[in-house]
Amino acid sequence: MLRLTDTTVQHRISGAGGDARGLRAIFGHRTVHALTGADLEIRAGETVGIVGESGCGKSTLARVMVGLQRPTVGAVEFRGDDIWSMSAGDRRRKVGATVGMIFQDPSTALNRRMPIQQILRDPLDVHRWRSSADRERRVVELMELVGLPRSVAAVLPSQLSGGQRQRVAIARALALEPSLLVADEPTSALDVSVRAQVLNLLLDLKDRLNLAMVFVSHDIQTVKRVSDRVVTMYLGRIVEITPAGAVPLGAQHPYTRALFSATPSLVEPVDPITLTGPVPSAVNPPSGCPFRTRCWLADDSCAEQLPEFTHNSAVHSYRCYHPLQTGITDIELSAAVRSRT
Repeated sequence: MLRLTDTTVQHRISGAGGDARGLRAIFGHRTVHALTGADLEIRAGETVGIVGESGCGKSTLARVMVGLQRPTVGAVEFRGDDIWSMSAGDRRRKVGATVGMIFQDPSTALNRRMPIQQILRDPLDVHRWRSSADRERRVVELMELVGLPRSVAAVLPSQLSGGQRQRVAIARALALEPSLLVADEPTSALDVSVRAQVLNLLLDLKDRLNLAMVFVSHDIQTVKRVSDRVVTMYLGRIVEITPAGAVPLGAQHPYTRALFSATPSLVEPVDPITLTGPVPSAVNPPSGCPFRTRCWLADDSCAEQLPEFTHNSAVHSYRCYHPLQTGITDIELSAAVRSRT
């Protein structure tokens, strides 16, 4: 359905508008490497989770997928067509009408001056979806679909709770019956009880509507639960793609294991893998493997050249010269890390 090939996004920091002692003096003309060489396919009906630390490129990847961010280099194909080779009108019809996005913060993603019924009808009007009467019926259907009472149709977003606003955002993303839904931290602004409701709603809608879904989140246990595959990102690069059922013990990149080891658990003892060493900058990324400055297994070869992907199977691949043995526990790994540092 969706394919990214060697997709790269770079942002120039120019400091324009500052004097010689202002932004220009601080930043100069440097480049932020937000996303580098991403290769990824999203198949019909599957859910792909994206995990990684803040600033690793998760949201940039999500925006590239839905056509909100044009890549500096590389291709983004939707159903075989390069979306940036299309005209703006074709991109709106072929991508905008069939790909939905749930943004991280519903309080800023929704127009605060529009009542809920107009927010939900707006994409239908923009894409001239069927007749006016059909659009009115569709708004009612969408509210029922996400569990919103009809009484909120005429109210403004500020009059709703956080959970209700997120339901509006989900309903709007589903308005045009998309085949792909990209959810960027859809539950990060919600409390625990409402978060569970929204997650259950997304899973139910995915099954009922046969949606493909990309789920971006810091909550890696939730990602593991809802996903078919888990994509691990570090400093703008995809470093591992793992079947969700295989993580964490089946993951082989040291960063994936370190990330999952930090997840709290009420069932099993937790022994997080402590990462030491300098955290690299996206403005000046290190040579070779981007994780090498914090990796307990890194050697000279890691600094010389970025490792190519090793493919264990059609659904598991990683970039690492020193992959971890599958099945090794976090406690064993943590002990090994402490012995090396």
